[in-house]
Amino acid sequence: MNPEAGFRYIEGQLHCDGVAADEIAARFGTPCYVYSGALLCQRFRRVRDAFSPWRALVCFSVKSLGNLSVLRLLAQEGSGFDIVSGGELYRVLEAGGEPASIVFGGVGKTAAEIEYALRSGVGMFNIESASELRAVDRIAQGLGLNARVALRVNPDIEANTHEKTTTGKKENKFGIGMAAVRKLAAEAASLKGVQLCGLHMHLGSPIYTAGPYVQALKKISALFAELRSLGCRMDVVNLGGGYCISYTGEQVVEPEGYAAALKVLLEKLGCRVIIEPGRYIAGPSGVLLARVLYSKESDHGKRFVICDAGMNDLMRPTLYGAFHRIWPTRSAGGMPAVMRPQDGHYEQFRTEIVDVVGPVCESGDFLALSRPLPPVREGDVLVVFDAGAYGFTMGSDYNARPRPAEVLVSAGRAVLARRRETYEDLLAGERELS
Repeated sequence: MNPEAGFRYIEGQLHCDGVAADEIAARFGTPCYVYSGALLCQRFRRVRDAFSPWRALVCFSVKSLGNLSVLRLLAQEGSGFDIVSGGELYRVLEAGGEPASIVFGGVGKTAAEIEYALRSGVGMFNIESASELRAVDRIAQGLGLNARVALRVNPDIEANTHEKTTTGKKENKFGIGMAAVRKLAAEAASLKGVQLCGLHMHLGSPIYTAGPYVQALKKISALFAELRSLGCRMDVVNLGGGYCISYTGEQVVEPEGYAAALKVLLEKLGCRVIIEPGRYIAGPSGVLLARVLYSKESDHGKRFVICDAGMNDLMRPTLYGAFHRIWPTRSAGGMPAVMRPQDGHYEQFRTEIVDVVGPVCESGDFLALSRPLPPVREGDVLVVFDAGAYGFTMGSDYNARPRPAEVLVSAGRAVLARRRETYEDLLAGERELS
């Protein structure tokens, strides 16, 4: 473990892998996303090592953070990739990802995407329905290929996460019910274009205890035994992702905890393990920098800090009610070790209660509500922590606001990983039609 990796205050200034955040903001502008290359690699290795007894293939979830420089860095570390679209496949291949280490999931794969993936040599498809299985079989046979597939089981497990991010309940659109899996496995055995090799599950995200994984794997283990007794060759179990991070600074379960809880069940299965972490690797490895534009106080005494980053740059707070720690990049005492949604003040810090909002014309345009924050002035830079996962990837050009730059800090150097969009970029897809 590298204690210098990631984001820390040094002599009252926030640094990323030793580079001052204010220097990054001055050089690349705001808003901008900043990623710690050292922390990305460190967290990838930690989850890989935790599941190494089962020859785990760690497939980074591209939907969480799809920047080419980040994907290239993880590919060099030996990461596989979890994709859910043809566009994500294109990104991974452009970044040098190994096709055989790509798992293609998602409930709505088009025929064109399936053909593209087959021609590219992806390692496996996670199958979400009977009709999708037949589509993969038909397209594979037409190409003279054979696709390795895993059936995604919906185990109807309560993962105790947000209603919009739970995926393993029977009412969700994801996966196949236990009874239907048995029938579909028998059908798969008769098809010439697919080879059934395992089962897949994904329960939602973030999941803060190992309990839901244990419950789901017990159900899947029984299904494995039944399918094997019917002659199905099952050599892979895909545990999905959803592993939690701490958005508050408090201690949470780490990969070693998940692995320890699943150890006995995994040893009995005797399968190779695939895991699909995204948030765990990317979340704490990225921050959003935003500059304070204005401060104002309403007639009712409510205080607002208006910054240049809005809901189109970071959707999670308004979409999920997500909590992110926010603090100035310059702070003589650093920052509180723990920040919780219910906190009204922090010992040793002089704060005022404010809403941190952006410039988008929506009442839902906020990064934080009723948050204790040190007094800030126009021009100060704020940092939104743990924004590496589902930050830039969920962003948009709403209000015709160009998307922010992305910066990767690697080996003590901050380099541009994606340039800031321009007004001309906003019109590029339309001018050619005019």
